[in-house]
Amino acid sequence: MMQSLHTAATGMVAQQANLDVISNNLANVNTTGYKAEKAEFQDLIYQTRSTATVATSGSSSSPVTTQVGLGSKFSATSTNFAEGSLLSTGSPLDLAISGNGFFKVLRPDGSDAYTRDGSFKVDATGILVTSDGYPLQPPITVPQGSTNVSVDTQGNVTVTGSNNEVTTLSPPVGLTMFPNPAALERAGQNLFIANAAAGSPQDGKASENGAGTIVSGYQEGSNVQVVTEMVNMIAAQRAYEINSKAIQTSDEMLQTVNGLKR
Repeated sequence: MMQSLHTAATGMVAQQANLDVISNNLANVNTTGYKAEKAEFQDLIYQTRSTATVATSGSSSSPVTTQVGLGSKFSATSTNFAEGSLLSTGSPLDLAISGNGFFKVLRPDGSDAYTRDGSFKVDATGILVTSDGYPLQPPITVPQGSTNVSVDTQGNVTVTGSNNEVTTLSPPVGLTMFPNPAALERAGQNLFIANAAAGSPQDGKASENGAGTIVSGYQEGSNVQVVTEMVNMIAAQRAYEINSKAIQTSDEMLQTVNGLKR
């Protein structure tokens, strides 16, 4: 069988994965705190048919190596952590991060997760939680009967009580940094999960040690660029089509061989 059939097929499979990534980006164009992904590819192993040699006494040399590649593969996805646009909501508990860092939340299984989605609410017990009910870490409790809540750029939460007494809650809203955030794993629900490749999480205060500042009353929009994704989608479609054309051409050549008569 002609190797080109398999080689072109690997190209089609790779472009299918590319389109999957592009489609997910477009689906999340309005997802709060979403970070766009990009598909990355690698060429596959090569068949070496002859190697370059150096001329020796009484022998000839070959100046080039003859190799035939066996296709491509989808190798990884890289995350673009560029900051999305800040969208005003007017709610003091909608918190956006201007700069680096993640909010840390506690999942039901007791594990920590990290997010750029700062759409927090107050649950029945006064604890700040995400839209899925995951409490912010370290936990912050808004006293019952508070009439006003505000958060400054360093994460300090100030509330006004029923007797008009102003109180600053402790601890403040913290941010977590990672040495290698690109290695974080996505877990859905706008959450990232830490792993060994991301490095040890470094919990700290906003605006300190490289962490960004907190902007109250805003949400961070998705950083997906629709025009860029549409261009990438067209390029993926063209690459898929040309690989399918290579398979058709290989099949026609095989038919020609099968039709030869002695």
